Amino acid sequence: MASASSSSATVTNIMLAIYEKKTNSIDLYRPLRQYICFTYSEREAVNLEDDLSTVKTLRSDIERVPDPAPTTRRDLLISYFKALCLIETRFPISSDRDHINSIQFTWFDAFKQKQKAVQQNIHLEKAAILFNLGAVYSQIGLSYDRATVEGRRQASHAFIAAAGSFAFLRDNASTKASMGNSTTVDLSVECAGMLERLMLAQAQECVFENTIAKGSTPGVCAKISRQVGLYYEEALAALNAAPLKDHFEKAWIAHVQLKAALFYAEACYRYGLELHEKEEIAEEIARLRSGVSTLTETKKSSKGAPAQLLDAISKLEVNLNRNLERAMKENDRVYLMRVPSPSSLPPLPAFSMVKSMQMNDVLDASKEKIFASLVPDSSAKALSRYTEMVDDVIRTQAEKLQQGSELTRVRLKEMDLPDSILALEGNFSLPEDLKNEVEKVQASGGPAGLEGELQQLRDLRRVNQELLVQTEELLQKEAAEDAQFRSQFGTRWTRPQSSTLTKTLQERLNKFAANLKQAGESDVRIERSVREHASLMSILNHRPIEAALPSLSRPIMSLDANEDAIVGALKQSLRQLETLGAQRAGLEDMLKEMKRKDDILPKLMTSTGSYEDLFRKEIAKYDHICEEIAQNIEAQEQLLMQIQVQNEEFGAVFNLEDYKASREKCYKQIQAALAKCKEIKENINEGLKFYVTLQDAINNIKQQCSDFVMTRNIQCREMMEDVQRQMAGFNFQDRESTGPYPSVGQPRQNPRSSTQQLTESQSISHPSPQTPYYRPPEQPMQGYGHPPPPYTAPQQPSPYHVPPSTGAPYPPPHAQQHAPVGHEYGQPAYPGWRGPYYNAPAEQSGSHPRPPYTIPNPYHPHQSGYYKQ
Repeated sequence: MASASSSSATVTNIMLAIYEKKTNSIDLYRPLRQYICFTYSEREAVNLEDDLSTVKTLRSDIERVPDPAPTTRRDLLISYFKALCLIETRFPISSDRDHINSIQFTWFDAFKQKQKAVQQNIHLEKAAILFNLGAVYSQIGLSYDRATVEGRRQASHAFIAAAGSFAFLRDNASTKASMGNSTTVDLSVECAGMLERLMLAQAQECVFENTIAKGSTPGVCAKISRQVGLYYEEALAALNAAPLKDHFEKAWIAHVQLKAALFYAEACYRYGLELHEKEEIAEEIARLRSGVSTLTETKKSSKGAPAQLLDAISKLEVNLNRNLERAMKENDRVYLMRVPSPSSLPPLPAFSMVKSMQMNDVLDASKEKIFASLVPDSSAKALSRYTEMVDDVIRTQAEKLQQGSELTRVRLKEMDLPDSILALEGNFSLPEDLKNEVEKVQASGGPAGLEGELQQLRDLRRVNQELLVQTEELLQKEAAEDAQFRSQFGTRWTRPQSSTLTKTLQERLNKFAANLKQAGESDVRIERSVREHASLMSILNHRPIEAALPSLSRPIMSLDANEDAIVGALKQSLRQLETLGAQRAGLEDMLKEMKRKDDILPKLMTSTGSYEDLFRKEIAKYDHICEEIAQNIEAQEQLLMQIQVQNEEFGAVFNLEDYKASREKCYKQIQAALAKCKEIKENINEGLKFYVTLQDAINNIKQQCSDFVMTRNIQCREMMEDVQRQMAGFNFQDRESTGPYPSVGQPRQNPRSSTQQLTESQSISHPSPQTPYYRPPEQPMQGYGHPPPPYTAPQQPSPYHVPPSTGAPYPPPHAQQHAPVGHEYGQPAYPGWRGPYYNAPAEQSGSHPRPPYTIPNPYHPHQSGYYKQ
């Protein structure tokens, strides 16, 4: 595959800069000073001497040969434009006898310098300065070294600023500058728009070159390249239309045309690389052919274009042909796809990374101080009053428009339009909130997914049952071994019986079994609920849910077959109503735009008559929009009355009331199904949490039982040795001195008789600090089918804080006390459960000392019912 970096568009590096307009020298100082003296006073003229000198200097600098540094020239143009904005609001410059009529601004066309415009109009001066500002920004863009990433970034920003300057010229000054008798094409709206697109094209081109340098994917490069071509194509379209068609040199047009073709072909090339990776060979071939064809056609009209640009086109053409030849061979040998015609392909995707800079802040003159004292207080107050009048007009009309739109919405909802029309065409819709609820339930599996969740409950219940069986078998096996040795050795086997030590463990196992049995009953109730409500919840299986809604059908028999005419007339009226709504939105925007452009300060400052007369004249500009709003509201009211009559006829023909009733019934069924499905899911989730918690608790007690059995086995071996030595006739005194058997992990103690040990242990009044072989139980588990303590009940702290003792490993039998059971569990063990722990008495948790091994506190499963009755 050809490398993505082999494209030749990255080496064009040829861009256009705009030269400034030229002007003749004029004297602003003397006319402005004379006006101040005549209108205000000589003292005011003296006070503003510095401001007048500043304006004089700025205009003189504009007239001179541009400074070698484009950035200095840019700052000069911005400062002078702000000064012009302030002069415009304070000095009436025109041919009128009462205005400053001795100033004539002269500017030459930037592209045909023999043409010039001469006007007594400050808007010509402002437009020319804006044009020159855009030209200087373009020159700044060309001054950067675009062979580097940073240079291309800075150049792109400069071209964006140039585009912003030309856009500001088009939107704010071109029309006003063209009102005089003498105008030039370069300041026209069309030329300013063309130059804006040209600057955006060059800015996007810099971004494209940086994208290639970063090694972005072919798809990204194709989108950015295509947007470059689109900007050039828009500029080319403006150049080929009046009034620019014959105003520019052919080299200009050739340059823009070649760039447009080059970047379209570049986009085809990059997009082809992406298509090849996806093995979409047929479209790749079509795209490459389109790119080659465009370059071939464009080269025919490339007279006057620079050689470097033509060389870039030739290199790109070579790359396109190479990839095209490869793709055609692969298609002929492997893919055998039908190649579509280029005209049938959708447009290439494009993505703009640039937009014209907003120049409002850059050119804002509100903070400038020159001529600040020339605004009369009366003019400022008059302007404020006029602004309030305009705001009142706009507020009143906006309220009328909003009321009209709200009235339409309410009336249509009352008539169930356009929903009934959509239902007739098969476009059903649910209320948005109800549809969102259905989609949430369907996304989580819906009714069909409940069976899988029920199976999870069964599996978890089975796992817990197996864990209980395994734990009980551990204790049974140990008890059987202890009983065997006790039978074999009789009174010599002196250690406590297993049943004495495992009483509390057995009780806990028995209670867990009862919990598990009760949970199983809750599971049965859930499964029964699923079966009983399966038909109700089946409506949620429709995808989309709109398929479950009833349809609005045509009548089976028709007397005059006018159903289509009725529907057509109603739809036509609804379209007319929609058109009126769009017109209202446009009228509101028009009001706001008129206010934005409504600046009467110059008129106020030059007016010699009554302000009231001026206000009446100016506010009358809004009358035609107010009249259009009134006509719109009236037309809407008439149309709504017509729609109401048509809708009544429509409802009678199509039996609309029965349809609405059946639809509401369907809505209620969906709501009931949602409620039941959510309820069952919540019950299942509670059950899953219960089983997971119970499994942790059973695992915990299983570990305790395992540790108990291991310790008893160790003691069993030691006691066996003692008994065997005793029976073999070993020294009795040695045996007696070591005790019956040592505690696990404790050294042999000094010779003492077992009787003495027993007596001493019995004489202790408090619970013995000896260590049992299991962790005593805490709060037992209850089934989740009943509402005793909730899941959030706090865990009971472990009551065992007695320090370990080095005494004998077992407490004397009579030291064990029975405490009343805190909870009654009357449920029998689940069917098939075997074990002696059913209804075993609870043992006082403090009757056994701390075990000799470390086991974490037993996990307290929460106790709660999750099945909602």
